[in-house]
Amino acid sequence: MNSSPFEIAPSAPDWFRRAIAHPVLSRTLNVEGCLIHYLAWFDPEVGGAPCRPGLLLIHGGGAHANWWRFIAPFLAGSHRVCAIDLSGMGDSGTRDVYTPETWTAEIDAVLNDAKLYRNAISDPKPLVVGHSFGGFMAIKFGAEAGHRLGGTVIVDSPVQDPTDTPLPEPANSTRTSPPIYEDRVTALSRFRLMPDQPCENSFIKDFIAQTSIRELAGGWTWKFDFKVMGSRRFGESYRTELKALKGRTALIHGDKSAIVSPKTVAYMSQLMGPKAPVVEIPEAHHHLMLDQPLAFVTALRAILDKWLSLPA
Repeated sequence: MNSSPFEIAPSAPDWFRRAIAHPVLSRTLNVEGCLIHYLAWFDPEVGGAPCRPGLLLIHGGGAHANWWRFIAPFLAGSHRVCAIDLSGMGDSGTRDVYTPETWTAEIDAVLNDAKLYRNAISDPKPLVVGHSFGGFMAIKFGAEAGHRLGGTVIVDSPVQDPTDTPLPEPANSTRTSPPIYEDRVTALSRFRLMPDQPCENSFIKDFIAQTSIRELAGGWTWKFDFKVMGSRRFGESYRTELKALKGRTALIHGDKSAIVSPKTVAYMSQLMGPKAPVVEIPEAHHHLMLDQPLAFVTALRAILDKWLSLPA
């Protein structure tokens, strides 16, 4: 297991430094002809205590597993935690065509490779947490394979009321290949959150920027395939899947989110049912893990702890 090789901003608080320094294991497996990378805050080969439920974290569109590096250590004491890089993003490989079915197959493969599925009736079922686009993939996976899961937490993923005004699609890029910046400093300076929002915790944004670029011949570029971003939109309709979602479900959203409105929250709550927790994080935009990381951890832990205290 390796600690972080990245630079931490002088303004970063001690809790963030400890989280980034927490040992983490990097693993890769082949899923339908593509190498899929994930991070694990335990050793899947050793396994750890099976009584600790598995927990898989799924990033947003164009993001990657390192978005969870400062969150996962807070959950690693009670769970066997992993974070996936979906194909076309992070340190995973690329595909000619990307589909939700392929991404959910990757989720299933990582849960299996990390030995997070229950091996005995007494073992708890694994849980999945997905942010934004990753929340859509968690919804789809839960609708199809929820009988194998202990619960699904959706983080600021907008499943809209069909009578609501559709969210605007991201602007189409005319690029056929990713931009290449002449040096690392220039690449880091071009990092932006999508959708755009303020971020007061610059030390977190700086860390994510460093983990979002890679060096190649002639300069530096982003760790995502442009075909992924071109085919993605925030207004994806997962209404049928959310309604069909099996097992325990929860929604966490930012009160200043640009894409999850109060009407969307009410609609999603209706589809999930009255027993599904809905938690609003104050002073948080769409990227609520960046805005209010400790409040997000507190909310997530409260949901997971409550679920574990209830009979399966």
